[in-house]
Amino acid sequence: MADKTYIGRIIKAMSGFYYVRPEEDQIPLPEDDKDLYRCRAKGIFRKKKVTPLVGDRVKFSITETEEVEGNISEILKRRNSLIRPRVANLDQALVIFAFHTPEPALGLLDRFLVEMQREGIDVVLVFNKDDLRNGDEAERYRDIYKDAGVKLIFTSAVKGTGIEELREILSHRVSAVAGPSGAGKSSVINALIGEDSLTTGELSKKIMRGKQTTRHTELVEIGRDSYIIDTPGFSSLDLTSLSERELPSFFPEIRGFGDSCYYKDCSHINEPGCEVRKSMELGLIPRERYDSYVSIYEELKGRLSRVN
Repeated sequence: MADKTYIGRIIKAMSGFYYVRPEEDQIPLPEDDKDLYRCRAKGIFRKKKVTPLVGDRVKFSITETEEVEGNISEILKRRNSLIRPRVANLDQALVIFAFHTPEPALGLLDRFLVEMQREGIDVVLVFNKDDLRNGDEAERYRDIYKDAGVKLIFTSAVKGTGIEELREILSHRVSAVAGPSGAGKSSVINALIGEDSLTTGELSKKIMRGKQTTRHTELVEIGRDSYIIDTPGFSSLDLTSLSERELPSFFPEIRGFGDSCYYKDCSHINEPGCEVRKSMELGLIPRERYDSYVSIYEELKGRLSRVN
C-alpha cells in the first residue's frame, strides 16, 4: 500500500534535511520546531540532478509520526527561482533604499529591477527614512519610477510611517528582501515582525545564514502564510547571462517607446530616428532611468566584446 502523500512548502534546508510545513487542514501539525516536518529528498532527485529549494511546494509522506519525519517524493511546478539565495516560488521582492544616509544609488537599484523583470517577480520599492527626506524628494522618486512596473512605498521605521501598508502588501506572500547596507532594512523588518533589537547582523543570521557551522536558507514567517527571505550579495548583482539586445525588454518605459523607432534593432544609444531618446529629451522617460539603461547596455556590450 502506497504511503499517503501531503502537500507542503519547504521552509528551510539544512544539513541534508528539508523542513516542510504542510498546507492547512491536511494533517495535524507537530508541536515543536515551528510546525515543521523534517524530510529527506528521495534518491530520484539525485538521479535527475534536481535539488529541492526553500520555497518549493512539494509532495511528501510521513515515515515517523513521533519523530515528525518524512520523505519528499515530488517537487510541484515552480513559478520562478533565484540563484542567490537558492529559493523558489517568490511572489515579490521587497527592495529597501533610504532617502538619505546613505544616498540612494539608483543605478544599483535599476540593475536589481532588471533581474527581477527577467524572473517575472513583482517589486515593491521602499524608500525608507521618510523622516529625513527633503522637500519634494518623494515626488521625484514617484516621477522616476511611475512607469517602471514597481509598487512604491515611503516608510519611516522610526515613526512607523507606511509600515501597516507594507504589512498588508506582504500578507499571504513569499517576499525576498534586498537593499544596500545602511538603508534601514533591519529596522523595517523589526517593525514588521515586532522585534525591537534585531541588528543587521542578527537579521542576516535570522533570515539567511544561521551559525557559521550550519549555513542554511530559511523563510521567516511574519504572519499566517506570509514569509520573507534575505537576498545577500545585493551590491554585486550578476547580469552576465543577459544580452544587451534583450535589455530594452526589461525597462518598461523604454520597451513601450522603442517599438516606434526607425530601426527595428535600435539600441536606443546613437541611432537616428530613435523614439526612446526623443521621448527622454521630451521628459516622457526619466533621464535617470535612461542613464541606467545606457550604463548597463555598455557594460553588457563590453563583456561580449571581451568574450569574443
